[in-house]
Amino acid sequence: MPISSDIWTLLQSSGRIPSILSNQLIMKKILVLHGPNLNRLGLREPEVYGCVTLEELNKELIQEAKVAGFMLTSEQSNSEAELITLIHEAAEKGIDYIIINPAAFTHTSIALRDALLAVKLPFIEVHISNIYAREPFRQHSYFSDIAAGVISGLGIKGYSLALQAIINELNH
Repeated sequence: MPISSDIWTLLQSSGRIPSILSNQLIMKKILVLHGPNLNRLGLREPEVYGCVTLEELNKELIQEAKVAGFMLTSEQSNSEAELITLIHEAAEKGIDYIIINPAAFTHTSIALRDALLAVKLPFIEVHISNIYAREPFRQHSYFSDIAAGVISGLGIKGYSLALQAIINELNH
């Protein structure tokens, strides 16, 4: 059974675990970042974003990751600065992959783009709605060209599809 990298490091430094053991025993870490207004998921424009709440979505993703032997954490912020800080901290915490729904920042935030480039962590960009079928100002993304993948318009299922892609990639 995989263990977290923090526990692994502690055990290795104590001399209880030989350093030659496979790194596959270390649980891979995935961070899900939800951008502005996603705290209103399930309430805001349910005809566009659905009726599932952010809490329900996060619980589902955490369980799906756990079953596959991965550790998933999620964060939501309406603040560009806070999201940038979370991205910077992800690199320091040994996060292996990010799933990000930048929401409205998709179309405006060069700063978030720069943060993702700076940490050099792979990420998948997810959008609940099809941004390319919406208003013209929503059809440009500052992230798509640097993302490992983009999922747009498949509802909240897009998060699960991103997670499955990451699990497959990190397991091979």
